[in-house]
Amino acid sequence: MQRTNYRDVNYDDVTYSLRNDFAESHTRFWHRLQQPGSWFTSAERIAIAQATRDARHCPLCQQRKQALSPRAITGTHLNETSLRTPIIDVVHTIATDASRITESWYQAHLNKNQTDNRLNEAEYIEIVGTVVAMVSIDSFADALGISHRPLPEPIDTSEPDYYVPATASVTDDAWVPMLAKENADTPEADLWPSGKTGNVIRAMSLVPNEVRTLNDLSAVHYLPNAKVRQHGVDAGRTLNRSQMELVAGRVSALNACYY
Repeated sequence: MQRTNYRDVNYDDVTYSLRNDFAESHTRFWHRLQQPGSWFTSAERIAIAQATRDARHCPLCQQRKQALSPRAITGTHLNETSLRTPIIDVVHTIATDASRITESWYQAHLNKNQTDNRLNEAEYIEIVGTVVAMVSIDSFADALGISHRPLPEPIDTSEPDYYVPATASVTDDAWVPMLAKENADTPEADLWPSGKTGNVIRAMSLVPNEVRTLNDLSAVHYLPNAKVRQHGVDAGRTLNRSQMELVAGRVSALNACYY
């Protein structure tokens, strides 16, 4: 039987002032999880979200994180879901050791013809988008010193739409197909101001809704995409722009972020 209600996120257990838009943005993501994506059902998307959390406690991931060469450590990931093995490895690796992902590792998980258990490029992107959102939301809870919010249950049990943008193509800028920066007059014109974005945004454009989720969360946790390039804009935050960039730069360095 399908559930008829959506699960909302709240931070009523936080004992100090907190902007309402955090809970609102996180609720929107929870609602997206309760519906099918472009390549995974709602149940699968929620399982990917759970696997992202499980990765924190995965003994294999912990061993690989400490190893000089992570792929030299073999074993089985902690997995309490019904997700396929390649999905679990992608989720856990992105969640715990993203800075050491290589193109050969990425290619080894792909099978564009779907003739075995591996992933296609768009499935990989939808996994990336879900992991990124989960890490952002759960890290927010960690910073507040509160528990992770309970995951929702599926409401819409229909199939994914398998949508692929007509203008997506492979370039030298990334391992995955992406949309061009100049995206005016396309169904994806809302993803960024045409001609004004970086690969960190374009990277997930093979699955446009993952960019929309990224933009929604980033606007609350950082800045609206359209304002990122406007130096000195602080969007009314408690921290000014210089303070925000100092924190962002430090966190990026600790996470070995390429950008």
